[in-house]
Amino acid sequence: MAKQKKNINEMSFLDHLEDLRWHLIRIVTAVVIVGTLAFIFSRFIFNDIIFAPLSMDFPTYKGLCKAATFINVDTTFCAEQIPMIIQNRTMAGQFSADIWTAILAGFVISFPYVIYQLWHFISPGLHENERKHSRGFIIISSLLFFIGVLFGYFVITPLSINFLANYSVSTVVDNQIDISSYIALVRSSALASGLIFELPIIVYFLTKIGLVTPEILRKYRKYALVVVLLLSAIITPPDIASQVIVAIPIIILYQVSISISKLVLRKERKKEKQHVK
Repeated sequence: MAKQKKNINEMSFLDHLEDLRWHLIRIVTAVVIVGTLAFIFSRFIFNDIIFAPLSMDFPTYKGLCKAATFINVDTTFCAEQIPMIIQNRTMAGQFSADIWTAILAGFVISFPYVIYQLWHFISPGLHENERKHSRGFIIISSLLFFIGVLFGYFVITPLSINFLANYSVSTVVDNQIDISSYIALVRSSALASGLIFELPIIVYFLTKIGLVTPEILRKYRKYALVVVLLLSAIITPPDIASQVIVAIPIIILYQVSISISKLVLRKERKKEKQHVK
């Protein structure tokens, strides 16, 4: 006879841990399966995706070059090539890069399933009408994550590569970059942006549990702006133009989060009034 799933009110702490364990197992299994497929097609991932920002034909460089030409400004975005080469200095360096890149690709591609499993774990503790919106939550959070990853890949990564590759303390020094360092830059730029773009979702849940209100978000807006600029300085090269380009969408996300918090709080107060009646 099939074992029936316990009601959430009847589950002990150990039952919750067991439930979480199975969700994590499913997540890891999905990442491994997709990562294995990514490993099979790793040559395409490396040549056409990861190493693509090393070519001056990359869309970001071409667009910025046209903009600089239009306003008659000299820029490295119009150069013939990036002044750097990628090298490997350890025996297992390329193999390790292949494995970890496949795992990263597995996580990024299977992100909707990861969110689905996490939502499936927390949803029993929500009201019925809140569980009905699970599909919308999965779609929106996945969309925000993918937009963030694309923003990191097409904006932060090429800006960082172009700035750091052209930065020089002396003509004596050549930029011979280790493959692990280069991949770390691409990985951190894409993943950091993907997670930052989840800010509206995070604010939604923090508002639901009462830790955040629109008033708090407005009150600390100026401090949030400082944090945004610090984040921009961390994940981008230290030039004003790049930091502004990165800061703008984050500030917009913060404003959207205030609206979301306000909407959630309004719905909660409406429910409370209905219960009183």
